[in-house]
Amino acid sequence: MEQAGPRPRDTHGSPGTGSPDTGKAAVRVPPQPRAAAEVSRERERDRELDRARDRERDRGAAAAGGSARGEHTHGEPPLPGIAAARPIVVQRASVRGQVLDALRTALVAGELAPGEVYSAPVLGERLGVSATPVREAMQQLALEGAVEVVPNRGFRVVERGARELAELAEIRGLIEVPVMLRLARTVSAGQWAELRPLAEASVRAASTGCRATYAETDRAFHRAVLALAGNEQLVRIADDLHRRAQWPLVGGPVSRGHADLIADAAEHTALLDALIAQDLVVVQSLVREHFAGG
Repeated sequence: MEQAGPRPRDTHGSPGTGSPDTGKAAVRVPPQPRAAAEVSRERERDRELDRARDRERDRGAAAAGGSARGEHTHGEPPLPGIAAARPIVVQRASVRGQVLDALRTALVAGELAPGEVYSAPVLGERLGVSATPVREAMQQLALEGAVEVVPNRGFRVVERGARELAELAEIRGLIEVPVMLRLARTVSAGQWAELRPLAEASVRAASTGCRATYAETDRAFHRAVLALAGNEQLVRIADDLHRRAQWPLVGGPVSRGHADLIADAAEHTALLDALIAQDLVVVQSLVREHFAGG
């Protein structure tokens, strides 16, 4: 029998080694850490690719005669708070969340006016991001009922009237008042005292006169109160209703005055006092009045 000659050398050896295949498991060489400058350059290339893709999609939508996502960017009303702001420096993994927070703040502050239409490319430019995360954030706001999609143009801020605000207050009362009355009978004074810093934070925020700043502390206090019931779904639904109640009314003032915000915040401390005292009549009265004020 003819004896086999030498085995040909495998030129495609184990990754990173260039050694012949000896029948043993390949030894993997761990990747070496890259320099910070190289990582930064790669991130910048990724961002540029995202911007290029956005521009290509926008051109494609315009060439097709305006698809549901194509938007005209001319003739939009100015946005004092957004337009004058410096570009936001964000991480790619959290850009959508930061854009969503910025747009929610602009809604509450009245910088996105009810009835007006805004396009994702223009808002993205003002926020220092591409149009894609703005569209994604606007779609979320559409699900929440804050805006509606306008084909070929962008998103229109929903116009709300006093009737909707009254309906929201009624629903919040039906959900939260029974819970707070039950908590007043079961939660200890010490647990209520732990919420005092949140109530005081809302008072400080109200003193600034900034509706958006106060709105965050207002919801934080209510979430903490309801969280004592141990029902996460309750907290989530109530917070969504609360957020919707904070959007400005069409034809109403851009923001509530200092006196209104301070009076609203003072009800938080009064509510805590009533809960500690287990005064159910005062608790029910305060909660309903508080909801009626937004």
